[in-house]
Amino acid sequence: MEGSLNMKIESKIGKSTSNDVKIYNFISNFHNFKELLPADKVSGWEASEDKCSFNVDPLGRTGLMIVEKEPHKLIKMASDPEFSSYQFNIWIQLKKVADNDTRVKVTIEPLVNKMLLPMLKIPLQKLADSIIKKVEGFDF
Repeated sequence: MEGSLNMKIESKIGKSTSNDVKIYNFISNFHNFKELLPADKVSGWEASEDKCSFNVDPLGRTGLMIVEKEPHKLIKMASDPEFSSYQFNIWIQLKKVADNDTRVKVTIEPLVNKMLLPMLKIPLQKLADSIIKKVEGFDF
């Protein structure tokens, strides 16, 4: 994309008291993923195991698809061009520290024109941080 800029938005590293296998199995199925998104911003959820679409207030309909999985370590998602006017990637990385101690990090890479980045940076940072906060408090 001409004039596009690669910028990665990273969450803090979160800590979950669930094991990496349970977290991975939950997150890698889009039937469950809605539980980790901000309920006040998401509506109209539709999902299969590896694709989902939903409305995001105030942006409109968007979709995600899982494009890469590394068991118990990584789930990479990409925007679904069928639904998304903006293209982006999301990585959720898991690192097992002990049996019930898993570190989690979310990285979002918007693939948009550099003029749009200032407008998207804060909402995407809030999204990454809110996913981590939900993972930290979720009973998988």
